[in-house]
Amino acid sequence: MADPVAGQAGTPATVRHAEEVMGTVFSFDVRGGEPGAVRAALREAVAGLHRADALFSTYRPDSEVSRLVRGELALGDCAPDVTEVLELAAEAERLSEGWFSTRYQGSLDPTGIVKGWSAERAARALAEVDGVCGVSVNGGGDVQMLGAPEPQRPWRVGVADPLRPGGLAAVISAAGVAELSVATSGTAERGDHIVDPRTGRSAVTDLVSVTVVGPRLTFVDCWATAAFAMGSRTGLAWLESLPDVEALLITAGDEVRCTAGLADRLG
Repeated sequence: MADPVAGQAGTPATVRHAEEVMGTVFSFDVRGGEPGAVRAALREAVAGLHRADALFSTYRPDSEVSRLVRGELALGDCAPDVTEVLELAAEAERLSEGWFSTRYQGSLDPTGIVKGWSAERAARALAEVDGVCGVSVNGGGDVQMLGAPEPQRPWRVGVADPLRPGGLAAVISAAGVAELSVATSGTAERGDHIVDPRTGRSAVTDLVSVTVVGPRLTFVDCWATAAFAMGSRTGLAWLESLPDVEALLITAGDEVRCTAGLADRLG
């Protein structure tokens, strides 16, 4: 599955792995710890991603969510993970005043929160392995970072420029914090895939991307989606109101708008 990369003297060993699941690629970068123990934890983390896909995929008729929608299962009969995710999604919907939603074309669809939740859960499980000093899990471009890859060197994430393919709009640094996540929603990679929950149709706004930075990828991913649907003016004001959250918004006119504290996370 994954091979440890021996570090130079005084630097932690590295275990990396990439896994195709949920229609995207999850990339793992784990620093420190005994490689055998890390590989065992990584196998379980990867298995957890596939279990989540089996539970939540709306494309699989045998998933618990599909069966729940068809009325073949009651929520109380579903796996505990289903209840947990739906409760988190309800909290995200409440905090975003409905701009994040688990409803699509009238049916339950929690996939907007599942990827971030799965990546965050995997990262936290790997961080619990003895000796691990840093974990980065990238789920389709949205990243959960814990700890640091090396002493005095933080995790850093490049934010793609949606208007200049191959370029970077910013580099986010996790310096000084034990956990940080970065999620981007926009039209550059996947086209008009974000739905306005008020209309049920593709969100039409002045934005091409919203990148949100905060401790937990579960919610940061939701906030990026909600803010994109709101548009730049409403979205920026709402993001400014959230604790421990910073953001970078780019409009179709190449205007960059940032929350007041974003500068502290650049580097």
